[in-house]
Amino acid sequence: MSDSKNFRDATRLTTLGRDPAAYDGVVSLPVHRASTILFPTLADFEKSALAPTETGRTTYGLNGTPTTFAVETAVAELEGAHGACVVPSGLAAITATLLAVLKAGDHLLITDSAYGPGRRFSNHVLKRFGVEVDYYDPLIGGDIARLFKPNTKAILTESPGSYTFEIQDIPAIAAAAHQHGVLVLMDNTWATPLYFKPFAHGVDISIQAATKYMSGHSDLLAGTITFTKECEPLIRQTVRDLGISLAPDDCYLLLRGMRSMAVRLKHQEQVALALADWLAGRPEVKQVLHPARPDCAGHALWKRDFTGASGLFSIILHPIEKPALAAFLDHLTIFGMGFSWGGFESLIVPCDPRPIRTASAWTEPGQLIRISVGLEHIDDLKDDLAAGFARMAAAR
Repeated sequence: MSDSKNFRDATRLTTLGRDPAAYDGVVSLPVHRASTILFPTLADFEKSALAPTETGRTTYGLNGTPTTFAVETAVAELEGAHGACVVPSGLAAITATLLAVLKAGDHLLITDSAYGPGRRFSNHVLKRFGVEVDYYDPLIGGDIARLFKPNTKAILTESPGSYTFEIQDIPAIAAAAHQHGVLVLMDNTWATPLYFKPFAHGVDISIQAATKYMSGHSDLLAGTITFTKECEPLIRQTVRDLGISLAPDDCYLLLRGMRSMAVRLKHQEQVALALADWLAGRPEVKQVLHPARPDCAGHALWKRDFTGASGLFSIILHPIEKPALAAFLDHLTIFGMGFSWGGFESLIVPCDPRPIRTASAWTEPGQLIRISVGLEHIDDLKDDLAAGFARMAAAR
């Protein structure tokens, strides 16, 4: 294909990872399924099969096929990274990255608003392996330097935060970290590479749950790790040592999902913001947590650093009892109650950040509700929630 760097992101999504001339004009990349790879000569075997971190060469199925390399190249170029690895889930992307950059005796800082399973891995596995883990207030910005210790090696950021949507000052955090030789890791799942370019803001390693917007169809588990040139050997070696890779069929599905991501995300951005505005006017809603709204605490940082917003946000209801909450949620007809987000269907889940917060207390007494907007018509979404609110009022 033509040099995609000359194109805008929406166009690049349709061209990255494609090479029709190499496959008799076939538009979509074929699925290359493989375990064993044969080598014609001893010299080729020694050059290829024994190169642990070399990318772009098929040496064994676990280490990637042309389908794998195509999606890795596409994700890296889209996010502005030197390279990428694809793994079986977003959690695998987090755990592999942490294992790659940390060793016994190191110190890790994690935002207090981070993805729960990533916290669990850090608290249970990393601490058991001798890594010191501390959490920080997501609004700390450049003041994070005061939390550094001589053995601090990395910061795990996530902006906005899971459930509570705090926007972090990533450039300020990165500037402070790099002055002390500390790596900056970021979960960029919410914004995707379309709406936030992590490496342009000082991030060293970016992580995404490609299960979400990149896949977009709620039928695939995948994770991506993108990195600078300096971090590449650490990531590639660790991913290989752990024996984790994304199956070729899943790589194909991920590439297919990426083709329509710009169109899906634009619709979800527009509908989610309109729905958030509507919810802000509802008497049942105390507060809307959506970074693109001017009344959100992190709006100024979002406007400075991001180029758009995805379809995920939260609301805080005025305090209600459990029966009223159940009446609201139990009979919704469009919104499904389930984990994950970023697919074609709208989802809704009740949340409670209090049990896991350690550095920034969550003191809000109202019920936190996270909403993921899919591809439905906004009027139908409003009608579904309005009916839920009516049931909630009747159950009080």
